[in-house]
Formats: sequence, C-alpha cells, structure tokens
Amino acid sequence: MTTTGRPFKVPEMALRVCVIPLAVASLWQMATNRQADDTYGAISFSNLAGFKYLIVINAITAAYSVASILLSSVKSLARYDWLVFVLDQAAAYLLLTSCSAAAEVVYLAREGDRQVSWGEVCSYFGRFCGRATVAVALQAAALLCFVALSLVSAFRVFSRFDGPGAEGDYSASDGGKQAEEHGK
Repeated sequence: MTTTGRPFKVPEMALRVCVIPLAVASLWQMATNRQADDTYGAISFSNLAGFKYLIVINAITAAYSVASILLSSVKSLARYDWLVFVLDQAAAYLLLTSCSAAAEVVYLAREGDRQVSWGEVCSYFGRFCGRATVAVALQAAALLCFVALSLVSAFRVFSRFDGPGAEGDYSASDGGKQAEEHGK
C-alpha cells in the first residue's frame, strides 16, 4: 500500500503514536515511584541517576513523537527525510542508553553486588522495585518502536538512491564497449 510515494506511512504513524503512551506511562510510573519503610527509610526515583535519566529521555522521545506526527502532515517537510532519519536514530540510541542504565539499577536493586558489599533492597522496597521494573519494560517497548521507526526512516531515505551499477550494466561480456560508449 503506497501513500503518495511513502509505502510505510501508515505503519510509521502507528509506531509514532504507540511511542507516546509507552513513553508517558514509563515516565509517570517512574516519576511517581517512591516508598518508605520504618526500618530502612525512604527511597524515591530521584535518589538514583539512572531513573532520573529514564524520565528525561522518555519526556524527550514523547515530545519528539508528538512533534513528528504533527509535522508529518506538512508536505514541504517531506524533503527533510534525512533529518527525520537522524532524529529517529538519536531517539533510538537515547532510549537504548537510558533503558540500559535504568535496567542496571533495577538489577542491582534486585540482586545486589556481593563484590562491593551491596545487598539487594527489593525485599525491603518491593513495591518500588516492581514499579521500576514496569517503567523499564514500558521504555523497552518504546525502544522497540523506535528501532522499527529507524528502519522505516532509513528505508525512506536510502530508497531514493540507486544501487551501485544501476545506471548501466557494464559487464565484462561486452568487452567494455558500453562503458567506453557511455564515457563519450
């Protein structure tokens, strides 16, 4: 199904729309994540840099998705496919880095690290760890959407170019005559 020269327009828009609730839900889940314990004190997302980074990147990717949906209706912006490609790549990499940073924090909270004498804390702050895990899973889903968006935008940009040798097939079977004639 082609839509004015853009064969993946509908799936692309669907992916961009899907990113918004995933990123916002992950952001909200983490931003409201805090728990207090009478024995061990209180913990909040703001105590951990990996979780603060997750919130910032989710806000950026949700805002970028909204902007890209709104700007996609402007036909004069179609010539900026390279910019969309670069921004989709940047969003995917930012999501990858923040998701991995937050996943590492969740892993350490669940498992601890005996080599540096860090104990696991999820047995004391189970609700906090559960919500953090959900936030990371939602962000991973948004990351998968952006991986697919990166592939779609790459296809759109690079499909405009012919492959090597597309101007003419100058094989050795004609003795190079076509290549000589083409060069004249």
